[in-house]
Amino acid sequence: MQRTGLTFLTALAASVALLPWAAMAQQSPASVTVQADQRGPKIDRDIFGQFAEHLGTGIYGGVWVGKNSSIPNVRGIRTDVVEALRAIKVPNVRWPGGCFADEYHWRDGIGDPKKRPVTVNANWGGSIENNAFGTHEYFDFIDQIGSEAYVSINLGSGTYQEAAEWVAYMTADTRNTAGQMRAANGRKEPWKIRYLGIGNENWGCGGSMRAETYVDELKRFSRFSRNYNPAQQGTDNPQAMRRVAVGPDDKDTRYTEAVMKAWKERDWAWNIEGLSLHSYTVIKFPAAYDSVNFGEKEYAEILQSTLRMNDLIEMHGAIMDRYDPEKKVPLIVDEWGTWYAKLPDSPEGYLQQQNSLRDAMVAALNFNIFARHADRVRGANIAQMVNVLQAMILTDKDRMVLTPTYHIHKMYLPFQDATLVPTSLDAGTYRFGEISMPQLDAVAVRDMAGKLWLSLVNVDPNRSMPVRVRLAGVTPGTAKGQQLTAGAVNAINSFDAPDMVTPRQVSAQIENGAVAIELPAKSVTMLLIEP
Repeated sequence: MQRTGLTFLTALAASVALLPWAAMAQQSPASVTVQADQRGPKIDRDIFGQFAEHLGTGIYGGVWVGKNSSIPNVRGIRTDVVEALRAIKVPNVRWPGGCFADEYHWRDGIGDPKKRPVTVNANWGGSIENNAFGTHEYFDFIDQIGSEAYVSINLGSGTYQEAAEWVAYMTADTRNTAGQMRAANGRKEPWKIRYLGIGNENWGCGGSMRAETYVDELKRFSRFSRNYNPAQQGTDNPQAMRRVAVGPDDKDTRYTEAVMKAWKERDWAWNIEGLSLHSYTVIKFPAAYDSVNFGEKEYAEILQSTLRMNDLIEMHGAIMDRYDPEKKVPLIVDEWGTWYAKLPDSPEGYLQQQNSLRDAMVAALNFNIFARHADRVRGANIAQMVNVLQAMILTDKDRMVLTPTYHIHKMYLPFQDATLVPTSLDAGTYRFGEISMPQLDAVAVRDMAGKLWLSLVNVDPNRSMPVRVRLAGVTPGTAKGQQLTAGAVNAINSFDAPDMVTPRQVSAQIENGAVAIELPAKSVTMLLIEP
């Protein structure tokens, strides 16, 4: 009954949205004020980072098919996935995990693929790991998609010597034995590492360490994991490698306190340039909500859950501010996204789920949250890139489909390295039972070319929303862009129907110096406003 009611109301809202603006006069427009003559902090493009773990078919089948595959590929990396990822300008890819990272021994993934050891992925379904996708394949992949490296080293089951030797293998020149070994395996020039994760979830699958124990390990691993690439040397070098410490698990503040206190008291011997935060949009573990068959109750609960990200950033940010008021250490939300029950008949531990319009709404809300906290949040990695959790891309043998979340990434391209513009709004309210949240979310930015963009998210699945945007310091001439919505919140793109949820072109009206637009129910709109 619930899903039937949602479908009826959705259809009704869609039909109402087609009425002329005058017919909606009885509903007062929500107001948005954009201080277009002011500038806020820069929005780092790294908040659009991706996460590719050795988990299920995220790597094997999703990225890697092998050089002899009939699926079009370049050196074993599937071409369709590369082309799709290049189109959204992925800034960095976190690899090899995740929980997998703290059991990964890098020497297993170099040299002749036929001679690489075969292991069992004990974290994720007990699948066989043949190590065909290792260090060289990873860097080849990020080169093909035009991205940068975020490598997580093994602090949990490895040693700091092993980690130091891996970083040397990746970054040293051929005067060094590590560089000679890399050259012998096919790569003479050293690679660049943008981010180096010092462990992963060491409060959990990375060793269940007390915060104080982790800090002791962090100091050693940070000290000895040296980057030898001359292009990344120098403390003031913007290309320098950034070491990211393991930080909080959701609302647990123990790691935040311990790591930031150690950073404040540090000597010259070690340092970090980032603190991670992991938080998923999930109601409870083990994840029970269906990724396709759900009604308005589940929709509302998931959106309410994802809005908690704002509170988490503010809570941990306040602790970081006590030790780092100048915000030198960024918060890197390097695992976030929706987590639902696995699809029927999919293997245990593969974390396969569908991706619907609801997930697109979640992605847009999180990007807006990250943008509003751009002074502290300077990186984020959605979990995960292909076939796992809130994926951008789904594959099945030679078939590929782009998810609604992928389309949100493409719509938000203007936000990469943009400047936040102060915005205030009368958001209205969406209610379902005891759940209540703002109906409208809005963020404005100026892109690198100085153009003004406005993101508008109407979370109400039943009601369209007239919005009037006033711009201080700018007289708008045109306002146009893209809009993502669908007939139902659980609409998906499937292999047989890949375009059920895709953006469409949209234009707004200019009325008395303001931008006027009708936002459909359950929609994300990205407008370019020009004089």
